[in-house]
Amino acid sequence: MTEEGTSPVDLAQLTLLDPDVSDCPYSAYDTLRDEAPVWRDPRTGMFVITRYDDVRTVLLDVERFTSARHRGRVDPRSAMLRRIYEEKGWVPAATLAGRDDPEHREMRGLFNHAFRPAKIKELDPFIEALAHRLIDGFIDSGRCDWVRSFAIPLPLIVIGRQMGAPEEDIWQIKAWTDAWVQRLGMMQTEAEAIWSTEQEIAAQHYFQPIFERLRREPDDTLLSDLVNTVIPEWGRTLTDNELHSEMMADTFVGGSETTTNALAEGVRLLVQNPSEWDKVTSDPDKYVPLLAEEVLRLEGPVQGLFRTAAVDVEMHGVTIPAGSVVNVRYAAANRDPQQFECPADMDLDRENLRSHLAFGFGTHHCLGAPLARRELVIGFRALVDRVERLWFVDGANDFRHHPNFCLRALKELHVGFTPRR
Repeated sequence: MTEEGTSPVDLAQLTLLDPDVSDCPYSAYDTLRDEAPVWRDPRTGMFVITRYDDVRTVLLDVERFTSARHRGRVDPRSAMLRRIYEEKGWVPAATLAGRDDPEHREMRGLFNHAFRPAKIKELDPFIEALAHRLIDGFIDSGRCDWVRSFAIPLPLIVIGRQMGAPEEDIWQIKAWTDAWVQRLGMMQTEAEAIWSTEQEIAAQHYFQPIFERLRREPDDTLLSDLVNTVIPEWGRTLTDNELHSEMMADTFVGGSETTTNALAEGVRLLVQNPSEWDKVTSDPDKYVPLLAEEVLRLEGPVQGLFRTAAVDVEMHGVTIPAGSVVNVRYAAANRDPQQFECPADMDLDRENLRSHLAFGFGTHHCLGAPLARRELVIGFRALVDRVERLWFVDGANDFRHHPNFCLRALKELHVGFTPRR
């Protein structure tokens, strides 16, 4: 079983911006699905959707629920941060996830080309060698902080290789992406938001010379494709502002942060569920891919993202006014008992475990999902091949997560293990 909070949730007092709720949101999700499947968070004003069928409906209905949510509405803090970008760096353009068709479809064609399956498949030997190299770094000590020793560097080094960033720079890049993620998480003070913006601008100045070099000297990296490929309908390549926006949102954060979080939660779940560890080790070829899917369902690295109501929409007797921000809560949908039997249990033999919504659904389904799945399967398989038993190091873990409205990220995970002979 996964560890859950079981205390009753008072909807009159609830906000998903509460750090304690963010740390263990599942009781809140249960209450919302049962009592308020369309619920307006009093702190944010957002309408939160939590049932599986409703989440799918919103994701598929791109006419009534649009993705370009920020255009035309600028709050004072956003205006202040924009001035900082203008003075010191590049104002980020709308990301792929923040566009509607036809722009979204046209821009996604560029990413589909850069992330085409054959190109991702070519990474397998590199990912496998990297996974075992990382394990080599701690296997003899019999213990590690799995988050820092493996879950962070594996996907970050992989995406860094494809984005032209040398391995020795990954921890600096991690600091920049952490700052970006903290602002995405909507729990910052104004001073912290300014700090995050300045950190992103530092990343922009790191990547700008790489863009310029790739324009002069294209190579075989994914980033070179993104820099140099013309979007036919636009008659041009991406601008610097568009590239900088994509570097943080859809490549380094989208391409590493979510995989990191799933790798971390997967090991925590395996220690807590020894019978599932036994399944995985008894037949890795069968169960490692299923492990990746069940972890994504149970502990979705992306808890929820956003849409905007283009018109007034009524759901479950609640009117969502046009212009309202809608928070589509994937992680609540993935524990809906109407879709998944005993949804809080880890069960690698459940028949429909692949029907989770961890990567979204429909037009905006995560384009990096194939790479993330490859990294999860290869990473978990390396662990199974190298480790016989796993346990938590006594007194070393509090199992806390970084406060964040959108993402679920375990801060650290200290495990001991017996190396496989």
